[in-house]
Amino acid sequence: MSRSTRKGPWVDPNILKKVSKMKHGDHTVIKIWSRDSEISPEMVGFTFGIHNGKDFVEVTVGEDMIGHRFGEFSLTRKFVKHGGKMQRDLEKKVTAAPAAAPAAKK
Repeated sequence: MSRSTRKGPWVDPNILKKVSKMKHGDHTVIKIWSRDSEISPEMVGFTFGIHNGKDFVEVTVGEDMIGHRFGEFSLTRKFVKHGGKMQRDLEKKVTAAPAAAPAAKK
């Protein structure tokens, strides 16, 4: 459920404090743990290290990110492809087919 529009966006005060100390164009990574904070216009152009539970994912904030939350840009789960033996066989056929095609043309 989203936050009430009456309350306005929530941004962690520690993040705002860190951003206000920085100068535009400074490429220092600001480490944050607050994934539920929204991105505000003051944060555009800065690089944030967003904690995903294991390490920090570096994200440079752009204008199109305003209003989104930091957690959207730092995934917490690593995708491992689906399938097993059948999927490996299909992938072998796909990689073998393009290699065989140029040889047949000559």
